[in-house]
Amino acid sequence: MTSKQPAARLATRLAFLVAGFGVAGWAPLVPFAKHRLGVDDGVLGMLLLCIGLGSVVAMVITGALSARYGSKPIIVAGGCGLAVILPLLAVVSTPLTLGITLLAFGASLGSLDVAMNIHAVEVERLEAKPLMSGFHALFSVGGFAGSSLMTLLLSLHIGTLASTLLCAVLMLIAILSARPRLIETASPHDGPFFAIPRGIVLLLASLTAITFLVEGALLDWSALLITGKGLVVAAQGGVGYMLFSIAMTCGRLGGDSLSARIGDRAMMFWGGVLAIIGFVVLLTAPVAALAMLGFVLIGLGASNVVPVLFRRAGSQRAMPSALAVAAITTTGYAGNLVGPAGVGFVAKGIGLPGAFWVLAALLCLVPVCARLVTVSAGKVEENPRRENQPATREPF
Repeated sequence: MTSKQPAARLATRLAFLVAGFGVAGWAPLVPFAKHRLGVDDGVLGMLLLCIGLGSVVAMVITGALSARYGSKPIIVAGGCGLAVILPLLAVVSTPLTLGITLLAFGASLGSLDVAMNIHAVEVERLEAKPLMSGFHALFSVGGFAGSSLMTLLLSLHIGTLASTLLCAVLMLIAILSARPRLIETASPHDGPFFAIPRGIVLLLASLTAITFLVEGALLDWSALLITGKGLVVAAQGGVGYMLFSIAMTCGRLGGDSLSARIGDRAMMFWGGVLAIIGFVVLLTAPVAALAMLGFVLIGLGASNVVPVLFRRAGSQRAMPSALAVAAITTTGYAGNLVGPAGVGFVAKGIGLPGAFWVLAALLCLVPVCARLVTVSAGKVEENPRRENQPATREPF
């Protein structure tokens, strides 16, 4: 292992940490923004969509730019953009300026999200061992740290601008520390600037969208599910998602070593099975304790599915890996963004428990497609030009 590899690994972790920290730092500011602008929930909802719009547009563009120029400059620009824009969100005073600022914030987040995953694929390839789960765990750790620190600062009545400036300084320090350690990931040969997702990438993108859809649905609807069934009181409705998040983070922290031991196919298959069992436990639980166990099982099972999908996007040969990573990042984000609304639409017709059974059915595609994903996307390992591809044992 060269000295460059541990440094690049640290830089990637810092990038994921900054992304999670930045987006979580905005969440506690939402009530303050609503009060400052004097808007109702409808207008606020439209403004919040600007983050998603900016992210999706940036994700598509970032894939093309990373394929040509590499992920390093985009990671630095995206991370610095988050840090610079966060304090602006605490001071803009009109709906128009907030919308524009949220668009820029979403664009910074989207570009950083794609670029850091492309960089993670390259670092993992250099080290020839699974690292993706650990990288994604740092996003969750960053999210917890960002929301906790911002909430603490605001609770101490430090003020929104001062609080965001402090968080911004920490983000800038982290991203600038990562900058000299980032590796160059530009393609060494000429390739298409844009490419339409095709072949195995379409399947990877679909499975990523399903997994993110499940996560978004649990965030927005799980409290209503368990309170509607009378398992917990309204004040405790968020406990289920909290347990899910903790289980997912813990699963990802240990996911790399487990992937190295059992292989991506087994990780994806048994992870999907465990998540489905978690849904069954959650939806049939007669008491709160069993329902909480269901949340934990879903979090543990789903925790390493997305890291495996990203790794396979980087190893497939149907299209340039940078564009493939951008494609599954964009579809995954779209699933998280529009999925909860879809759950609400289905729940209106068959009830919320029925909508969650639909989610469980969709999740069945993960173990069903595990062999196809790992065989089709793993053929690159036979290519001698990519001898540093992470090798994982596929036991079945």
